Amino acid sequence: MPQPYLPSAFGVFLAPYHRPDRDPALQLRRDLDLVTELDRLGYEEVWAGEHHSAGYEIIASPELFLAAAAERTSRIRLGTGVNSLPYHQPLILADRICQLDQQSRGRAVLGVGPGQLASDAFMMGVDPMDSRAMMADSLDVLTRLLRGETVTAATDWFTLEEARLQLGPYRGREMEVAVASAVSPTGAVLAGRHGASVLSLAAADPAGFATLDANWSAHERACAAAGRTADRTGWRLVTPLHLAETRERAREQAEFGVLDLVDYIEALGGVRPQGCATAAAAVERWTDEGLPAFGRAVIGTADDAVERIVQLADKTGGFGTFLILHLDLAEPAAALRSLELFAERVVPRLSGTADARRASLDWAARNSERFTGALRRSTEQAIARAGEVR
Repeated sequence: MPQPYLPSAFGVFLAPYHRPDRDPALQLRRDLDLVTELDRLGYEEVWAGEHHSAGYEIIASPELFLAAAAERTSRIRLGTGVNSLPYHQPLILADRICQLDQQSRGRAVLGVGPGQLASDAFMMGVDPMDSRAMMADSLDVLTRLLRGETVTAATDWFTLEEARLQLGPYRGREMEVAVASAVSPTGAVLAGRHGASVLSLAAADPAGFATLDANWSAHERACAAAGRTADRTGWRLVTPLHLAETRERAREQAEFGVLDLVDYIEALGGVRPQGCATAAAAVERWTDEGLPAFGRAVIGTADDAVERIVQLADKTGGFGTFLILHLDLAEPAAALRSLELFAERVVPRLSGTADARRASLDWAARNSERFTGALRRSTEQAIARAGEVR
């Protein structure tokens, strides 16, 4: 049996991050092909983000992307990672996510947050200082709409008059909502208040990692205040990861795309991260100290991935789903092989699905002399009997 504190589900978080000098149609088609492969490999979830500027993260409507992915897959859950609530009239967003849930036959998860890119907010006239309060306003009515309530509400940025959904979640099921949480406890508290799950996007960042347990404690208190019990199985942690058969090979493959990500960090923040003069140095910095926005990556072997996930479990006290932050870090074939290695060699060790096979082999090895002795005696008897017949 797996240890109870380890994650039991695994998925991929697809922002995505794509070089702006390549064909976007091909990049999006490749992302859809990736989701098909994730479904084949047995991953439980895939998440797609919402962004509107800066050229790299090119999915503007996660629901549109995930609807296409739903037609290519049969079982993988489809999460919006995340819808930026200050950018949407909540009734319209609730309608869209319910349509996705109907089209995918109950596989949709609504991930929500305040919005990540300041450039997105600027273009829409949203003051980033107001975004968390706006998210709270929206989440309050979204959860009520998804429960089938009729909602009348007014804020300084949206109004609802007897609003209700004509198309609820698939077959009346309760739709899961997940709230993005980074360093501050805001998201975790909102999730507890509304019966939502927690999506820890900054688990790989040193500051985000340091606050994981404190934020979960804040979530538990918010759940208790609302008369609910916090559920660790719904807690998701996100970490960048690339695997190969050896650590050296993984780092060599990661040199393919790491400087593109460093350029993106520099463009957004105006400062180039130190220690990133070459691709090899940037990979070393990323795995050791971490990079801004992306935190510390696991770039190595299956053993390295297991070690990091166990570390996260020890820090948090237990969580339900580990999400790989997928990046254009390696060439496509190597990136797919990384996901295959994770499914083949990491998931069985963490989920316990290989335990019975290992135990059976150990038992056979411990008793090999007894078994071979019996087989030898059986063979000798058969030979003797054959001689008596002659």
